Amino acid sequence: MQVNHHISDELLLDYASGNLSEGWSIAVATHLALSPASRGRLKLMEHMGGGFLEACEAEPASKEVSTDESWAQMKARLSNPASVPSQTVVASPAAASPVLPEPLRSYLGGDVDKLKWRALGRGAYHIPVETADKDSQVRLLKIPAGKPVPEHSHGGRELTVVLKGAFSDGATVFRRGDIEEADETLTHQPVATPDEDCICLAVTDAPLKFKSLLVRLVQPVLGI
Repeated sequence: MQVNHHISDELLLDYASGNLSEGWSIAVATHLALSPASRGRLKLMEHMGGGFLEACEAEPASKEVSTDESWAQMKARLSNPASVPSQTVVASPAAASPVLPEPLRSYLGGDVDKLKWRALGRGAYHIPVETADKDSQVRLLKIPAGKPVPEHSHGGRELTVVLKGAFSDGATVFRRGDIEEADETLTHQPVATPDEDCICLAVTDAPLKFKSLLVRLVQPVLGI
């Protein structure tokens, strides 16, 4: 398994600093469980953050280096693969891994073969993931092979992590472990690839804005 679409530096930094709420943290942790490269970047952020704290305790920060410059230096190191310790990017064999990694599997009480899916219509299914986070909705989605998600835009932010199968969004294909970040500027219609059903974890902080009137009518009932 090779993860090609990784979490942004800004979102990963929020996760590393503990600034993400529970719903968003589940999505990031799920991606990290499947992406050795992103885990390496996280470890480097935590290491550099610890170094910054030690430097601050030892002596005042130099007035000649601004916060923006410090962040730019960190991003430069994150973009350099040589900066990531090799032991942090060794993935476990995919065959030994369940479809749902931890901690997501514990939130749902088991792997996909033990779950009770709820119909969304057109062959799609979902399972809401209960959290204490009132600012986001977390759900597992199963999209039939070769079928599209209804075209929609966003009222806020959306994170989607692929757990099984794949989906295409325009010319881009997202596979197991890949994460897609969307916001109000994006209108799209992801389509599951034809080889197998696509199972994803999706987190949103606002209802989706569907183009179809029929979907908008049933949206309150489905809770999406």
